Amino acid sequence: MSRFATVRASGKQMYGAVTDTGFIALSPRFPKWPTLREVITDDGLHDLAQAAQGQPDSHANGSFTWEIPIPAPEKIICVGVNFPDRNAEYKDGQEAPPNPSLFVRFPRSFTGHEQPLIRPRASEQLDYEGEIAVVIGKGGRHIPEAEALGHIAALTLCNEGTLRDWVRHAKFNVTQGKNFDASGAMGPWIVPFTHAAQITDVALEARVNGEIRQQDRTGRMIFTVARQIAYISTFTTLVPGDIIVTGTPTGAGARMEPPQYLTPGDTVEVSAEGIGTLRNPVADEI
Repeated sequence: MSRFATVRASGKQMYGAVTDTGFIALSPRFPKWPTLREVITDDGLHDLAQAAQGQPDSHANGSFTWEIPIPAPEKIICVGVNFPDRNAEYKDGQEAPPNPSLFVRFPRSFTGHEQPLIRPRASEQLDYEGEIAVVIGKGGRHIPEAEALGHIAALTLCNEGTLRDWVRHAKFNVTQGKNFDASGAMGPWIVPFTHAAQITDVALEARVNGEIRQQDRTGRMIFTVARQIAYISTFTTLVPGDIIVTGTPTGAGARMEPPQYLTPGDTVEVSAEGIGTLRNPVADEI
């Protein structure tokens, strides 16, 4: 399985292939592609895979830090309330809505694998949401649902961290509580998307300090990933490198009795079949 990541080593950001023992820097070989976003725009992931074959690690594990895989996506669009049990958690008696609930996040609100999730000074209600994210490879507008999966370049993982009290500061939006700096995480890497089975029914799990808190399968999503892409592309043009965060299962800390928010020293892990595990400690804002 090919895995491509963006990392920082010796003060420089670079992208390349991930191995079990480290990292193979590939960005120096492809100056025409400054980041993985440009690689994806030019459908270059296969070229990266070929360039990595038989190459030794340029950086051993521990000699680099992880960054979010796509450093500057034009759009990060998140899908809310997308599993049946998650809809029931709201206890409002309403059936699943006919269309997906959407909101946007800024790249700065995410940090990389093994980097701390930051509980801000403004709130102690930092919560976790384990999700699979898709990276758009082929852009478009009014994408038919039957063709939508063909527009995916890669998959990654997301901890869509949320400040619960701040999502209720206003009547109709959640933007504030979803965009605190480094309150969420993305990565560790992207996995090229080559066939539908990689997303249509895979296991997704989130753990806090080793305890399973969220567990479900993408086959139970209210809105499939194909439906999400088709719907979103109705109102905005998707471009290569855009990220759609596809929804979280039931089990977030806010819905526990009593609520169990993240505190410094906690570790959150998000795992999915065929992708890997995204791991982050929790720390207070300095």
